Amino acid sequence: MSVASATYNPTVARLTYRALLGRRRALILFALPLLLLVISAAVRALSGADDQTAGDVLSGFALATMVPLIGVIAGTGAIGPEIDDGSILYLLAKPVKRPTIIVTKLLVAMGVSVTFAAIPTFFAGLILDGNGQHLAVAFGVAAAVASLAYSAIFLLLGVVTRHAVVAGLVYALVWESLIGNLVPGARTLSVQQWALALAQKVADPGAVSSSVGLPTAVVLLIGVMLAATWFAGRKLRTLTLAGEE
Repeated sequence: MSVASATYNPTVARLTYRALLGRRRALILFALPLLLLVISAAVRALSGADDQTAGDVLSGFALATMVPLIGVIAGTGAIGPEIDDGSILYLLAKPVKRPTIIVTKLLVAMGVSVTFAAIPTFFAGLILDGNGQHLAVAFGVAAAVASLAYSAIFLLLGVVTRHAVVAGLVYALVWESLIGNLVPGARTLSVQQWALALAQKVADPGAVSSSVGLPTAVVLLIGVMLAATWFAGRKLRTLTLAGEE
């Protein structure tokens, strides 16, 4: 058996995609990127191509608000509803290893997040200023990396609490959008700032700024994704035992 087949289950992936792209969640997933593109087109029509304005929209709305919200929908929706209604026990009863379930659902959540967050962010950058100072590419990369981290964090929340969506929204809107931007000490623990560190590296000098250095950002991004995945798998094993008892 290959490593890929041991960590990814097509059946689990198909069920997860179906749950994430159901009517209600799909509406939100499509609405947020559409709103970003509409805002970008309106800003471009009103103020023309301006790098500073483009950076403000991409950082203030796309990276600080849209990306974490999509992460909440994808990360918690990948497993939370199954735990809430108890149907996860039917999945756990199948001959599928628990780490495989977590990794498969995480990969699906990441794929959905990147598709609905990073790609629209890139196109919004093109609309705003035609990739001036490489902002479209920079923020597209930042959105993709942030999407990976948010997917892992919010998948973990979906496993550890029945109020994952509420907790995720509080984290996304209060911590990332408010505290992570305004409180200097908290910026080091902000996924948004880690992503901005990569955007700063990709964009032209001086076009993007981050409160976190690139090496620190990379280490924290990888560490958070690995830790969240590990804890989610551990919690899922505990959940299984409780259900069987």
